[in-house]
Parts: sequence; C-alpha cells; structure tokens
Amino acid sequence: MSPSIFELKGATVVRGGEAVLRDFDWVVREGEAWAVVGPTGSGKTTLAEALLGRHPLNGGALTWPLFDRLRAAGRRVDYPSQVVAHVTFRENSRLFSYAGHYYQQRFEFADSDEPLSLERFLRTGTGASDSDLAAVCARFGIGDRRAQSFMTLSNGQTRRARLARAMLARPEVLVLDDPFIGLDAQARIDLAALLHELVDDGKRLVLICRADAVPEWVTNVLELPRLAGGSRTGAEDAPRSSGLQSEAPAAHRDAHASRPPGGGDEPIIELRDVTVSHSGNAILDRVSWTVRRGERWALLGPNGSGKTTLLSLLCGDHPQAYSNDIKLFGRRRGTGETIWDVKRNVGLLSPEFHLYFTEPLTALRAAATGFFDGVTDHDTTPEQDGRVRELFAALGISHLAARAFKALSTGEQRLVLLARALVKRPPLVILDEPFQGLSPESTERCRTWLETEIGPDQTLLFVTHELSELPGTVSQTLRLSKGRVV
Repeated sequence: MSPSIFELKGATVVRGGEAVLRDFDWVVREGEAWAVVGPTGSGKTTLAEALLGRHPLNGGALTWPLFDRLRAAGRRVDYPSQVVAHVTFRENSRLFSYAGHYYQQRFEFADSDEPLSLERFLRTGTGASDSDLAAVCARFGIGDRRAQSFMTLSNGQTRRARLARAMLARPEVLVLDDPFIGLDAQARIDLAALLHELVDDGKRLVLICRADAVPEWVTNVLELPRLAGGSRTGAEDAPRSSGLQSEAPAAHRDAHASRPPGGGDEPIIELRDVTVSHSGNAILDRVSWTVRRGERWALLGPNGSGKTTLLSLLCGDHPQAYSNDIKLFGRRRGTGETIWDVKRNVGLLSPEFHLYFTEPLTALRAAATGFFDGVTDHDTTPEQDGRVRELFAALGISHLAARAFKALSTGEQRLVLLARALVKRPPLVILDEPFQGLSPESTERCRTWLETEIGPDQTLLFVTHELSELPGTVSQTLRLSKGRVV
C-alpha cells in the first residue's frame, strides 16, 4: 500500500458554528487522483478549506504524513498553504481583493487606479521565470492578455489565470475547486487533458466538481451527501465526463420560434453597429441586435468572445455605452438617464457578483438588495420579505434565510443571488451562467422554475456554456465569436 498524503480520522468539521461534516474519515494516498462530488451545500469547499486549517475540527484529527516526508528531505513546512494550493474563484491572497473594488470598475478602462496586470498577478509569489511564464500563459490561452488589468478579465479568463498562477507556484498538492465552470467546451476539454498530464507526471491532485464532470483519469471519488459525513466510493461508480463534451446545437430549439404568449412587438433592446474597444483591440465589433418584450434568448460563445462586455452595456455598467447607438426600453443611452434608471428594469446574476457583497448580511437580506439594485442593506416591507421567502422556498433554500451570506458555499450564494435577480419581477432578467457551482438537482429545480414562472411580459437573456442548462422556453440565440455576431 502506498504511503498516505493526508488522513482525516473521525473528524467533525465546523463552519460558521455549524458542523458540516461529522465523524468523517478520508485517506488520500500517493498515486491517487481524487474527485469530491456532492449536492449544493454538502460541504465540498469547506472540506477543502479544512485541509488547509481554515475551519476548526470539533473532534477527530487531520494529519499530513506528506509534510513529515518533506521535512525529512530538508523542506521547511510550517503550515499547509506553503505546499498545498487551493484554487477557488475567490482569490485568497492579499494580491487582489474584490472588496476593494466596485462592480462597474472592471469596465472602466480609461481611468482606473487598478495597478494589477495579469502578468504581475502571475509573477507575484510564484518565482516564475520568463520562459515558464510564457509557456504557462500559452498553455492556458492568456498570453495575449498579460498586460491587461486583472480586474477587467472575463469570468473564464479569470478562472484560467488563477489556474495558471497555481501551476507556476509548483505546489506539492493541488486542490482545484470547480475548475471547469466558467470555461467554454473546448477549454474544459483542454484543461482536463492538461490536468491528466499533471497526474501522469506525478502531481498530487484533488478535484472538486460536479458528478457529471469527473474526468476519466480520476482514480477515486468521494461523494458527500447533504450536510452529513461523506462516503468514499470507487471512481467507476460516479457519472463521468458529460460536462466535458463539446457544445452541440440543441435540436429542440428553434431560433425563429414565436415569442411566449403575452410578449409584444415592443423592442426593449436595440443595438446598431455597436463597437467597444480597449487599447486598439475590438472587444465588440459592429454588433447589431434587437430584443423584444417577452422573448427568451440564449447568448452563446467561447470565453473572450465579448458576452460579458455586451451584457455590461445592457446593465448600464459600461461607459462606452454612451458612444454607441444603444436603446434600452425605448430610450437611447446618453439622453439624461442614470445608471439606476437602467438598473431599475433589470435583474442580473453574474458569475462574480457574490464577491462584491462585503456587508455582514443574512442570505435573506442579501436577496432583498435586489429590490434596490445595489449590494447594501435597506429597510424592506413585509410584502417584500414575503416575496424573498417565496423564492427561497421555490429554489429549495428556505433553510438558508437566517444564515450569514458570506458563510454560505459558492453554490448556495449562487441560489441566493438568483432569487435576488428575480425578486422585483424585472422586465429584463439577465442570467450570466447562473448554474455555475450548482449540483444537477439544484440546476434542474431552477431551470424548471424559470420555464414556468418567468412572466410573459418579462424578457430573459440566458448565458451558458452548457446547452443542457437552457430553459426549454428559450427560443432564440445570439452567438458571438471574437466580438462579432456569427
């Protein structure tokens, strides 16, 4: 039997004063490649954080025999993060913090105080040589972004940048938290192949992912039930790899299908030859698009195709909206309306939005900010509180209402912010990869709700890399590639 890397014995892991995993046993050995799967809120990320000592054990023990072997070989190991890299969407170092920025700042290219370029983000703390940096950037498809502000990267580009930085640091153990979400189909396939190469080269790797995205090369799967002790299962028992397949057209969707009953001919979005550029590079190139009241649209395209920038124009977040021919709800941008006039009509969920909630809010209070189009707390009426609780019940998260929003898992935060986007029944609902980090069960519950409960006078724009996530009511598609409509 090969030596163990770490061992959890009879451990009870506590997060936010609550026992998330009880009497938990798990041993990972050299030569094994593990995936951790389970429903939303089952404690997957908490378990990973506990391995680095970020959550206390209320009973049981965690030992790292690997550290003893490294010390015996002359390596100094004072704490786990020196040799274990946990890559999540939220940056855990002091190098970059979303709390020091506001959401619209990521689109303000011309007058930004943000000093952190992608290259500096990758170099700091990694000791990477020029050749290593160039090779990793090329491998992750971010070589042409090295001078760009880290703040302005798209969701998918940010995800790849964090993975690249972890690789450059050369950790002894790499724990990847949902590494495939936010990546387009080809990027997911490429990343799975790259991780396979690392495993073949002897890299110690633990993946946290959906059960239907477990790569074939994983040797062991740990399946966590909801808020209970996990059970170790063989890799062959878990669903495999469907989340890594290439996108294919959904045969049941007709781009020319009629609008839902109740929709009208009134355009609520009109774009004419819209172009957005930065440092001489076109991010959007002559995009024209008309969306009418009651329509259901899919916005598709690979990472870096311009989807996030396009949505920022529609939400009032991008300053270049004023230099383009854009009408929202019948009014041209730049004719005296404020950003809040635009946001009053929009309910938005984006992949990184949870990172900007810095106040100590409960889940219910975080969702209620959707009535006021910001991220700070306001007084609400009993009717508004009732609307939030109604949505929480529909989305299966009533039990989270009184819990601290910042203490929730990323998947739980996603569900809370989906409710936030829907609470005021906005005329325009924009959901940018809303099911990132959700289990298949939570995804199906939310998808069904969107199919049946979005009103006929509401318009839906849905962004995803997974066509299976699209609500069945989506009938029209806009696809972008390199900033152009294709």
